[in-house]
Amino acid sequence: MDKNDKIYVAGHRGMVGSAIVRELRRQGYDNIIYRTHDELDLTDQQAVNDFFASERPDYVFLAAAKVGGIMANSESPADFMYQNMMLEMNVINAAWRNGCRKLEFLGSSCIYPRMAPQPMTEDCLLTSALEQTNEAYALAKISGLKYCEYLNRQYGTDFISVMPTNLYGPNDNYHPRNSHVLPALIRRFHEARMADAPKVVCWGDGSPLREFLYVDDLANLCVFLMNHYSGNQTVNAGTGKEITIRELAETVARIVGYNGKIVWDTSKPNGTPRKLLDVSKATGLGWTYRTELNEGIKLAYTDFLSHTEATSTHSKDTGEVEK
Repeated sequence: MDKNDKIYVAGHRGMVGSAIVRELRRQGYDNIIYRTHDELDLTDQQAVNDFFASERPDYVFLAAAKVGGIMANSESPADFMYQNMMLEMNVINAAWRNGCRKLEFLGSSCIYPRMAPQPMTEDCLLTSALEQTNEAYALAKISGLKYCEYLNRQYGTDFISVMPTNLYGPNDNYHPRNSHVLPALIRRFHEARMADAPKVVCWGDGSPLREFLYVDDLANLCVFLMNHYSGNQTVNAGTGKEITIRELAETVARIVGYNGKIVWDTSKPNGTPRKLLDVSKATGLGWTYRTELNEGIKLAYTDFLSHTEATSTHSKDTGEVEK
């Protein structure tokens, strides 16, 4: 990418998209365009086609997605499949039809098979059954990834994909029901500390192993790959390190300052037993992560507090009751 190329970041308000915008600006890319959902509904095919025909971006980072944790995916599978499938296909197709030089599609490690060999290499995709708790989301993401691959094969496009592990960091979703595990734990332990609660209940038995990547490190990789990688096979994005959910909960509690008891509700699902990415492809290209988990959680907690304080201030200014 040249510094004056027009770059479209889809999903710029989300955790990943906003991190990509920060990284692009840090590296001197200033010709960045984006639209809010109110300005451009990516599930509206005609609106997306009109946008691309008018703006004709040179490069596209497709970070827009409907995301959520186990509960959200289990309760709304139809919504997760439809919205993700529609926005992906609309953006990718419009980019191809309007001469986009390169597109980067953001997948997710949760689309790998539930019982994939660990650590998971890029070629284990679609080799066995998916995790049932997020199957709809996984199927949509696989479709977007494969569509990029098929366009490359059939029409010679240069559309690549990245497969991030569990992400966290600035602009994360801290919703009490719809968030992923790490931001959910940050909120839960913070609220427990503020309420002086004697215990915090967590889902499952704490045994699943997970890998976590700070979102600004992912953004750095995304820009790196846009400049240095072309190919049909996706590229895993992670740290190559894992931690049990139990250890993660204890770490978050310590950083937040919660000293009560952690109780595990084994009637609730664990999700995939283990999910570790093989990141040798990314490291072989010359990239590695920078932010260790303890440091990243501290940064994420600071971000959470800034959002909490902003919400509190807004509630007081408008006379609303803070929930």
